[in-house]
Amino acid sequence: MNARAEAVEAGHRAGIGRDEELLIVAVEASADLHGAAVLRELRTLRPGLRCFGAAGPLMRAEGCEALVRAEDLSVMGIAEVIPALPRIFRALGTLRRAAAARRPRAALLIDSPDFNLRLARKLRALGVKVVYFIGPSVWAWRRYRVKQIARDVARMLVILPFEAAFYAQHGVQATFVGNPLADEIAEPLEGQALKDSLGLDRARPVLALLPGSRRQEILRLWPPLLGASRLLLARRPDLQLVVPVAPTIDLATLPTGGLAITFVAGRAPDVLRAADAAIVASGTATLQAALAPVPLVVIYRLSWLSWFIARMLVRVKFVSLVNLLAGRLLVPELLQRGCTSEAIAAQAGALLENGAERRAQLEGLQELRREIAPPGAPHAARRAAQELLQVLESAP
Repeated sequence: MNARAEAVEAGHRAGIGRDEELLIVAVEASADLHGAAVLRELRTLRPGLRCFGAAGPLMRAEGCEALVRAEDLSVMGIAEVIPALPRIFRALGTLRRAAAARRPRAALLIDSPDFNLRLARKLRALGVKVVYFIGPSVWAWRRYRVKQIARDVARMLVILPFEAAFYAQHGVQATFVGNPLADEIAEPLEGQALKDSLGLDRARPVLALLPGSRRQEILRLWPPLLGASRLLLARRPDLQLVVPVAPTIDLATLPTGGLAITFVAGRAPDVLRAADAAIVASGTATLQAALAPVPLVVIYRLSWLSWFIARMLVRVKFVSLVNLLAGRLLVPELLQRGCTSEAIAAQAGALLENGAERRAQLEGLQELRREIAPPGAPHAARRAAQELLQVLESAP
């Protein structure tokens, strides 16, 4: 018996038949990454299960049959979404028809709520049980969506500890499976060896600069970051400045102004773990910094209209995920008019010194890391796969 036949036979013994399938949908690059990790775990746990749906290159490499390519749907912003609407609706139709014809045991939808919540409604009407991994931040804004989630989603797999309790209060079955970002910290290189791998001097302090992954973010945040770096270098000439550059960013949008700055393609987790302090645009990267853990300053600027609308709609006390999870102002947030070169330099400079501010923040970050990634806890992808299989096995 060859390896494929053995895998199928193992699937039969585990209760997953040759004709039993899972619909899986990931339409963003990050969702494709997380989906591929879950597929690897599923292949180990249930080798006979077949998967189809919307997938990027990583999920396709893991054997997912792509009826829709994620690359064709990954758009952001009103101006970009409008011309893409025809193909977005075609993709929704393709997935609904495939689900109706193939009757998968369940569906795993990953992130992208504007697309996936529409699909979840269609799948519920077909009797397909929906598992949602990395759901929308309904606790922060657009809270009305939780009613639809309660109606259309059989189980939420959440990545922030407080989300499970929030969903439970609204009648949604939710499980905290851990955070995929926490899984990135278990790498073999540590401390000084990481500096070597990044081409940095072990003897000199490192300041990580993370201005965001979108052009508009960089246009607003890079000038004050560059000004803060100049002020800090005047006080500490030995300081090394390092920027992990997202693949979506053109280096032309990051002029150095004559400063010595090391640019690294990707590797944000490594840069953060090698750094002595970091200045980070509000977003997922703040949680990466917290898990490193490295003391950080959070910065952000929006257009005045977007800021005004956000202030009207958002219901949370803090902007950064770190402070939201900590439930207090653990890391400084410099927003809008407060995001100046002078303020950034003052906050980051204090964190580069081995004083009370640095020690207090590190202590809080370590506590947060233990909560999100307890020692010995399985990876988020493994937990997600296990929860998904529970739903698969309970499906009619």
